[in-house]
Amino acid sequence: MRWWAPCALLPGGLARDVLFDVADGRFAAVTEGAPAGDARRLPGIVLPGFANAHSHAFHRAIRGRTHDVGGTFWTWRERMYAVASRLDPDSYLTLARATYAEMALAGITAVGEFHYLHHAPGGARYDDPNAMAEALRQAAAEAGIRLTLLDACYLAGGLEGTGHVPLAGPGLRFGDGDAEAWAARVAALAPSAGMLVGAALHSVRAVPRAALPVVVEAAAGRPLHVHLSEQPAENEACQAHYGCTPTALLAAAAALGPATTAVHATHVTGEDVVTLGRTRTTICFCPTTERDLADGIGPARALRDAGSRLSLGSDQHAVIDLVEEARALEMHERLVSLRRGRFRPDELLAALTDHAGLGWPDAGRLEPGARADLVAVRLDSIRTAGSAPAQVLLCATAADVDTVVVGGQAVVEDGRHRLGDVGRLLADAIRPLWEGP
Repeated sequence: MRWWAPCALLPGGLARDVLFDVADGRFAAVTEGAPAGDARRLPGIVLPGFANAHSHAFHRAIRGRTHDVGGTFWTWRERMYAVASRLDPDSYLTLARATYAEMALAGITAVGEFHYLHHAPGGARYDDPNAMAEALRQAAAEAGIRLTLLDACYLAGGLEGTGHVPLAGPGLRFGDGDAEAWAARVAALAPSAGMLVGAALHSVRAVPRAALPVVVEAAAGRPLHVHLSEQPAENEACQAHYGCTPTALLAAAAALGPATTAVHATHVTGEDVVTLGRTRTTICFCPTTERDLADGIGPARALRDAGSRLSLGSDQHAVIDLVEEARALEMHERLVSLRRGRFRPDELLAALTDHAGLGWPDAGRLEPGARADLVAVRLDSIRTAGSAPAQVLLCATAADVDTVVVGGQAVVEDGRHRLGDVGRLLADAIRPLWEGP
């Protein structure tokens, strides 16, 4: 298979008339200044495939349904729990497949699914204890994107100054009883061609300190992700009960490092920033979620300067548009610093295409030997017309994605997903969750 683009962002920068030769799902050659010949022509500018480093697929069902009551993250969570209580493996497959197809339409070629919707209502086990995970595996395969299943250990319903609160109500679906039972269940999950099995600590609220080493040991050799300091209340409770910040607690448990991604890091201290940078922990920002939930703006530039890599996620899917997530990384920095250009366009692209934190270090680059993932973004839309190609991330949206190739296979062409009408698929998946008994 051969693809040709009028311009592309290669590791060395903007290139013109680029020919991509693909064999066995990888780029066999990437040639600048080449004629198109009989290659399939791509419009606009070609970028590497996007990596969505943080997703909760079932949250897609509450988009547009949480804005009538105001409140905070904690009041939003009640509606999230309501949807969580209604899903089973079949309906989860239907919803996740449509959600992942929406991601593909937005240029996402790999997703990190922070998976904690493990069991049946009340905590009962399905005949296959990993039935919900298998639904996600199938959903990603049918939608045409790679999946890193970040199976989350979730043992407590919260943390207060007096200690951890037991799981209750909808949260009973999330727990395995103890960390050893969680690790045993995850050990039964086998990776496949399109899915890696990673691990996650839901948060220091949900995983007591004594259980942290068990999760860290089980995650050895795999990506490990954790929600970190998303809310001031988390920091306050951790300080009151453990006498330290969540970052310090994780550092003491050897949970930080190059294989770890800390999600949000919104309310970290200066000392936390140093620790995260020194340990080379990746930080995943989810700007559209962080502003939708009124979480705040995290210190992205400071963390990057301290030594942390940055990645991006759509999290609760208030928006599935990784270009917007990348642009918001810069725009939020402008708001707090009163300066423009806090992140260069190439730095935004690096965050947008950071597949390494998902366990796919051979993806996210348009170069020979890398996985043949690419995204063609139109430069002739009402949003992008007249823009400099290398600055497309500062003006485009997901609506400008024309073609998406994953492992050498076209998943999106002419702005249409191979599954057909994704809007209808989403509506059909979500409607029953709100119309049921």
